[in-house]
Amino acid sequence: VQLQASGGGLVQAGDSLRLSCAASGRTFSDLRMAWFRQAPGKERDFVAAIIWTATTYYADSVRGRFTISRDNDKNTVYLQMNSLKPEDTAVYYCAAGPRFGGSVYDPNSFKFWGQGTKVTVSS
Repeated sequence: VQLQASGGGLVQAGDSLRLSCAASGRTFSDLRMAWFRQAPGKERDFVAAIIWTATTYYADSVRGRFTISRDNDKNTVYLQMNSLKPEDTAVYYCAAGPRFGGSVYDPNSFKFWGQGTKVTVSS
């Protein structure tokens, strides 16, 4: 599976961004998809995930502000980010994993990773 993330940029606090991640190489609808992020000097943290049933999962820090969705016809997963805060600044990575296997919160459950897209939120 190849993943191509896009949509990052420099915004001000309170603004919105939508990240996209296009997948190819495997039946997209079978995949669990997720977004993780990594701030400078920190570990890669879970942000949101969506599985084949369209059930979604969120980190506490983004719940109510971010929305993950998928379009199986376009083989794309999205992360709509609203009310952005400076602490959301990070490189955002999309990830894909098999339908079953491990916790969606664990990056080790995802075998395929995109190249990352940088999000910078100024105060």
